[in-house]
Amino acid sequence: MKKSFASDNYSGVHPNIMKSLMEANGGHQSPYGGDEYTVKAKKKFNEIFGPVETLFVYNGTASNVFALDIMKEIGSAIICPETAHIFTDETGSTAKVTGMQMLTVPTTDGKLDIEKAKKYLLFKDTFHRPNPSIVSISQATENGTIYTLDEIKEISAFAKKHGMYLHMDGARISNAAVALGCSLEEMTRGCGVDILSFGGTKNGIMFGEALVIFNEELKNRVKEFEYLRKQNLQLHSKMRYIAVQYLTLLEDNLWYENAKIGNEMAKYLEGELLKLNISITNEVRGNTLFAILPEKIIEPLQEFCYFYVWDPNTSEVRFVMSFDILKEDIDLFIEKMKELMSK
Repeated sequence: MKKSFASDNYSGVHPNIMKSLMEANGGHQSPYGGDEYTVKAKKKFNEIFGPVETLFVYNGTASNVFALDIMKEIGSAIICPETAHIFTDETGSTAKVTGMQMLTVPTTDGKLDIEKAKKYLLFKDTFHRPNPSIVSISQATENGTIYTLDEIKEISAFAKKHGMYLHMDGARISNAAVALGCSLEEMTRGCGVDILSFGGTKNGIMFGEALVIFNEELKNRVKEFEYLRKQNLQLHSKMRYIAVQYLTLLEDNLWYENAKIGNEMAKYLEGELLKLNISITNEVRGNTLFAILPEKIIEPLQEFCYFYVWDPNTSEVRFVMSFDILKEDIDLFIEKMKELMSK
C-alpha cells in the first residue's frame, strides 16, 4: 500500500495548493511579505477570523514557540496538559528559545483539567517560583479528543481571571471545526483565544504555518513581533510561497473539505474495525482513531501500511486519516488485517 495511516504529515500536497504555488512562481514579487499574495492572504484571514494580525512562519513547532514567546513576561511559565505537543514532541524548543518552564497537568483524555491546573496558581506572585502567565491547549488534542466551545470558554475565563493568556495549538483545528459544526472564528475569537497557531501542513499544504493574533493588546505590538520573528529565524524572504497556500486553503472552503474527508474516513475506519471486534479507545470525532490490535499482527500490518504504536504495553495504536485517503485504501487495509488475524 502506498499510503500511510501514521500521520496527516505523510500525505502529499493538495492539487489546488500545488497549482497555486506554480502560479505564484511567475515573475518577481517584493520579499519579506511585501508581495501581493501575502497581502491577499492576510485579508482572507480577516474575513475568516475577524480583525486579526497574521504572521507566517515555517512550521508548526515554530508557530507554537513564536506564539508563546510573544506572550512571555519576565519569569513566565506555561500551564498545559502533560500530553501537549509543545511538551512531548517539540524537543524542548519552547524552553530553549523562550526560557519558559512548562507546568504540566495530568490528563487522561488530552484535555486541560482546570481543577488540577489550579495548584499552579500558588506559584503566582512569588519570585522563587515560575510565574504561570500562559495557558496552552491543543484543538484537537494529541489524544484525538476535541474541546467543546463551552470547554474552551471555561478555560479562557480561568486564564483571564488569573491574568493569563490563552494559546491554542491548532495543528488540527480544521478537523475540530468540522466535527463541531462551527466556524473557525467561533472556536477561537468567540471563545476568548488570544493567539492561535493555525496549522496547514496536516491539511493539504506543503509547508508554512500561520500565527493568528486576536488579543487587542498583542495586536498593537505586532511591529515588535516582526523583529522577534526575524530573531527566531522565521522570516521567509519569499513569503509569497507560504501565503499563497493559505490563500488557496481558505478560499472556497478547501480547509473544510479537506478536513471533512479526513474525519469521514476515520469514522469509516472505525466502523470497519468494529466489525472485526477491534476495541476503539477514543471517541472518533476528528481524523484520529486509537485502537487495541492483536499484538501478533501489528508489525506485519505496519509493513503493509505504516501507523504508529501509541502504547506498546497495551498494543494501542494510532491511525490518522489524511485528506487524500479513500474508502478503497481502508478496504485494502481491512482485508490485510483479516488475512493476518486468520493466521
